[in-house]
Amino acid sequence: MPAKRGGPTAPVVVSVGGSVLFRDEGDREYLAKLSELLRDLGRSSTLLVTTGGGRTARQYIRLGRELGLTEVELDEIGIEVTRLHARLLAARIGPPCPARPPTTLAEAVHEAHRASPVVLGGTEPGHTTDGVAAMLAVRLRARTLVNATDVDGVYDRDPHRFPDARRVERMAWPQFRGLVAAGTSTEAGQNFLFDRLGAELLARAGIPLAIVDGRDLPNLEKAVRGERFRGSRIDG
Repeated sequence: MPAKRGGPTAPVVVSVGGSVLFRDEGDREYLAKLSELLRDLGRSSTLLVTTGGGRTARQYIRLGRELGLTEVELDEIGIEVTRLHARLLAARIGPPCPARPPTTLAEAVHEAHRASPVVLGGTEPGHTTDGVAAMLAVRLRARTLVNATDVDGVYDRDPHRFPDARRVERMAWPQFRGLVAAGTSTEAGQNFLFDRLGAELLARAGIPLAIVDGRDLPNLEKAVRGERFRGSRIDG
């Protein structure tokens, strides 16, 4: 059985955004170093990693929408892209990481009892990979969920538009859930702060969420190991 939530050996879940995995700049070097880090982290505790679809998924979804596909069909296309990203990362990590990424929550939980790290993409329509990561964190009583994204935390306003935006280092769940709810809808291919369902599940289970810049690997390692990191922590 998984360790009791919050203990030093309790599982950790990492959600790596697709916008972090592929930027058309330094991707090969980044993926190689990320793979090495995840392999190393997986030796000291049970580690599960979800991979997003990013720009690639959004391009397919945009084209599919123009062709008249349903939202469910668009979700399924996005899921296939996330699984392709998971397959690439898992192959680079190598054993004991399963070469064939799980496609369901039950399968991922089963693999987590046998191997670490375990890498997977999406599971079913209506669930983003952030949401999948949150559901896994709850199922496994994880110590924390680390969201490796393209910004280094939660800001009081859009840091891409406002140079004086301030990063919020610590935030309570009610405030964070309000921010998430204000910025999401039910359409496939969104690019948002975090998954609404995922935030609700983590808040209810009392599992902290760390939001960090996924390309800053030394800092990502600190967040996974439970050390002081640069970013935002949501709890309480």
